[in-house]
Amino acid sequence: MSNTAKKPLLSAGTMTRIAILAAAASILFLLEIPIVAFYKLDLSNIPVLLGAFSMGTVPGLIILGLKSAIGLLHSSSAGVGELADFIMGAALLIPASMIYHRSKTRKNALAGMIAGTICTAIVGVLVNKFIMLPFYMGAFHMDMDKIVAFANVAGVDTEWKLLLMITGPFNLLKGAVLSVVTFLIYKPLSPILHGKAR
Repeated sequence: MSNTAKKPLLSAGTMTRIAILAAAASILFLLEIPIVAFYKLDLSNIPVLLGAFSMGTVPGLIILGLKSAIGLLHSSSAGVGELADFIMGAALLIPASMIYHRSKTRKNALAGMIAGTICTAIVGVLVNKFIMLPFYMGAFHMDMDKIVAFANVAGVDTEWKLLLMITGPFNLLKGAVLSVVTFLIYKPLSPILHGKAR
């Protein structure tokens, strides 16, 4: 019988970095910038991407999950918005992280984030179609015509126009902003993210 202790799935250092990045993501989650209609941009998935690139896909998902769980404490959507954010965040980080970790190069990081941005835009349309819009219709007793009118964007007069002309492009923009910022700051922060800072 071996007395060799099993190596923990996550080291103490990794768990510490996960906690710090989750806290940073949770703070950024509170800071929203109105863009178009009722869509707002937040930068909370930057720490998520940083964690996924530095530690792997699973730690990235843990950071994302912690951010969403903390968001439940001040949710204005009974957790539905946090669920949608988790799904779309996962759609961004999973392809970005998996492609990057095949070979950790700047080219792969860029390719991964482009793939993740496209995925999150597609998933964002589906999440809004089947989760967010039905929730708002039920919560605020509004039919689709009223929601489209509330969006108040010229030329958008149907649900699919709302999804394809606003939701999709908004999530492309959001993914692009998150990717560019992550791409620019990952290398300078790499020693800290890998626990090698002195």
